[in-house]
Amino acid sequence: MNLEALFQQQTALPSIPKVVQEVIESFNNDAVSIEEIARKLAADQVLSAKILRLANSSYYHVSRTIGTVDDAVLMLGFMTVRTLVVSTGMAGSFKKLPGVDLKLFWRYSLDTALVAKWLAKEVKLNSDFAFTVGLMHAIGQLVMHAAMPEQALQVDKVAGPLDARRLDVERKSFGYDFADVGAELARRWRFPDEFAQVIKAFPQPLEGQFDAYAAIVHLATWRARAEENKYSADELESTFPGEVAARLGLTLGTFTEDMPPLAELGEGMQDLIA
Repeated sequence: MNLEALFQQQTALPSIPKVVQEVIESFNNDAVSIEEIARKLAADQVLSAKILRLANSSYYHVSRTIGTVDDAVLMLGFMTVRTLVVSTGMAGSFKKLPGVDLKLFWRYSLDTALVAKWLAKEVKLNSDFAFTVGLMHAIGQLVMHAAMPEQALQVDKVAGPLDARRLDVERKSFGYDFADVGAELARRWRFPDEFAQVIKAFPQPLEGQFDAYAAIVHLATWRARAEENKYSADELESTFPGEVAARLGLTLGTFTEDMPPLAELGEGMQDLIA
């Protein structure tokens, strides 16, 4: 099944809430106001409850209770709120997929997002953008499982969802991989072009024109996989994408010494994918 045929499958494209679609479109609209976004969010009970829970979570260390969506938006900031809305919409759009452990998938995706955000701050890039694209980087896997469950399950047997060989196995089987699918999904959902570019480029960020965000996501996926698979110090060293890290001025020590543990980085963020 080629990429176009994949997206023709009725099960391929999950529906996302209208407010999430509007927030995604606001990425391309510099004139959109913070009040407008707050008003839209307040009309969606599930999203507004999540945003309030997050605004009051330990992750943000707020000294007073945040009681309204307006306050939450002002306190968290525009980019962060947009990031949280899109992330929540993504996590809620795929309810059940045969053969996919969605809890594991979103835990790994959130870990990737948290590492990407931290790395982006280290190299002085937009950390909210890095977080969102990190969270979305593997969403193509879910689309593939939804649109062609039998073929995706065959790939699972050779290389599971968190296996570093997964992309290669998909390319050999279908002629494209979950990064290509995720990039196409981002285009169809009218994300800004850069989202699709980074998702498409993250598996091999040193090929073609270098994109620092693709390199960040590449490194973040390595660190999130290491967390999930409990890599030893030797395994961390032997699998470390040193060339990619060097392009950003980072070393293995950045991850093993400078970066806080993932549990600490993500404290209070689990609500995002709950």
